Amino acid sequence: MTVVVLRHPVLTLLLVTAPVALSLTACGASTTGEKIEIGGSTALTWGEGSYGVVLAHGASYDAASWEEQAVDIADEGTTVVAVEDISPDSIAEAVRHLHDDGIDDVALVGGSAGADAILRLSTAEPELADQLVLLSPNRVVEGLGEQPKLFVASEDEPVADVSRELAGTAPGPDNELVLLPGSAHAQAIFDSEHGDRTMELILDRIARAVSR
Repeated sequence: MTVVVLRHPVLTLLLVTAPVALSLTACGASTTGEKIEIGGSTALTWGEGSYGVVLAHGASYDAASWEEQAVDIADEGTTVVAVEDISPDSIAEAVRHLHDDGIDDVALVGGSAGADAILRLSTAEPELADQLVLLSPNRVVEGLGEQPKLFVASEDEPVADVSRELAGTAPGPDNELVLLPGSAHAQAIFDSEHGDRTMELILDRIARAVSR
């Protein structure tokens, strides 16, 4: 596991070696995404790449809230789907939708409630996703798969310890925890001074997967 603690005004890196191992207005935001139906609910999609990314928003957001991030991710050569219904079943349907379109590898990216839904899905189907990117998850789970995982949280938010524990206990050799200064939660991080850095981390993970 790699732990990165960002401290203002300098960057401090703490490396731990494990033995194994935007935001737009939540409602009514404009979007360039194409509206589609997945599992009886609406979703938005961007891009036509050969690698898939499913985005699951937080409770006070909607699918269109991912607009800025989705466009950037699609530019890496991916097909992006942002689900409106963030239940585990809906996220799984989005993955299957991408599989039906010939896209084998799919990353799951979620914030807060969306991250929690991804965790529940991933404990039920550990091999479903190619990688996980979780912003400020709210609960610790067991039974995740071996795929790479990126956990991002703010040091001073109440659920920061959840990301710490998940990064330390999740299986797999490529788990990374990034703790940011401040208290911004999940997608609100994109509106903070650390939003660009957070997107760089996500895009780096996606770009590496696309280039495989």
